[in-house]
Amino acid sequence: MRILLILSLLLFGLSNIALAEGDPAKGLEIANESDRRSNGFIDSSSNMKMILRNRHGESSTRELRVRSLEIENDGDKSLTIFDTPADVKGTALLTFSHKTKNDDQWLYLPALKRVKRMSSSNKSGPLYGQRVCF
Repeated sequence: MRILLILSLLLFGLSNIALAEGDPAKGLEIANESDRRSNGFIDSSSNMKMILRNRHGESSTRELRVRSLEIENDGDKSLTIFDTPADVKGTALLTFSHKTKNDDQWLYLPALKRVKRMSSSNKSGPLYGQRVCF
């Protein structure tokens, strides 16, 4: 969800660059309007399809649901639940993002019936069916 918001903000800003050329006040106005539009969404719900491709061009598809809740004066809370394929069905990721500190994340693995707290300092590791290490 955060990626969609960032992309929409970027597109909004890019569509107005021509208006802001040579006028710093207009650029600031565009930035402030973009920030204003991204605040106050309260909650959102999305059904998505994730297509993972490896270097050989092979792909696998995951279907997931994402629910987000904006928290006033902090960040967002989001819950991602995988619905397909069967080997990841029920896997869930709960994220509490914060404005001024590291995010909090928990991963639920239904095959193990276990919740694992994820380290917010290492977000580059494999996840979502590629490999989950304990």
